[in-house]
Amino acid sequence: MNRLDATFRQLRAKGEKALIAYVMAGDPSLAETERLVLELERNGADIIELGVPFSDPIADGPVIQQAAERALRSGTSLRKILDAVKDWRRRTQVPLVVMAYYNTIHAFGEADFCLRAVEAGVDGLIVPDMPVEEAGPLEEPARRAGLALIFLLAPTSTEARRAAVAARSRGFVYYVSLTGITGAQLNNIHEVERNVARIRRLTDVPIAVGFGVATAEDAARVAQVADGVIVGSAIVRRIADRQQDPQLAAQVGAFVRSLKAAMHPVVPLSQSSGA
Repeated sequence: MNRLDATFRQLRAKGEKALIAYVMAGDPSLAETERLVLELERNGADIIELGVPFSDPIADGPVIQQAAERALRSGTSLRKILDAVKDWRRRTQVPLVVMAYYNTIHAFGEADFCLRAVEAGVDGLIVPDMPVEEAGPLEEPARRAGLALIFLLAPTSTEARRAAVAARSRGFVYYVSLTGITGAQLNNIHEVERNVARIRRLTDVPIAVGFGVATAEDAARVAQVADGVIVGSAIVRRIADRQQDPQLAAQVGAFVRSLKAAMHPVVPLSQSSGA
């Protein structure tokens, strides 16, 4: 059992849902990312996703694209991120999930990357441009290394893809709440609830919902239907707005604290809506 599995189990025992916070590693620097990781954990983030900057992030909206550009300008690379994670592990045991585009991993070498990531202290991996049907070259090295490979599902995913992702995801299933790019708005929570229920019939792996979660109200609504709530662009936007603020980490931490607070207590959506 790695940190992801242990965290979801502990939260489930307490009747809580996981708050999964995303930051772009190296934005504005890896030193600041360390401060952010520690502050987010202190303020209630149960799992932290570390974005790996890439020149052509097709799944990301302008907020995260610009963060990737800033991180690349600061000299951030996948190898430097892994070196940083290894250092951070002396100060935190919060589960860390790397989110990287496949070209970055392929250039590193799939087997070498998986081993190095786990040795550094990475718990999971999300590759947004790698569909489950094409995951073979990475899936076996990840399994051998003990790295949880997390696949994405969208509202438009076919029944066959839902079944494949449900069977092969480790750590959690990442359900994308809407079609489009990161940073869009969450509109139809009832559709999210229906699709999460479909996935849940296929797997015991936790289901986390991302894309479109921007406010404490959004986080509370998603926590009613999913095991985890993923917040990315709303956090990255606050980092962008406070680049020169010496209290950057504390300010972002306060926002994350408000998200976590809104997720308690968790009332099933069917009860809260009177169904």
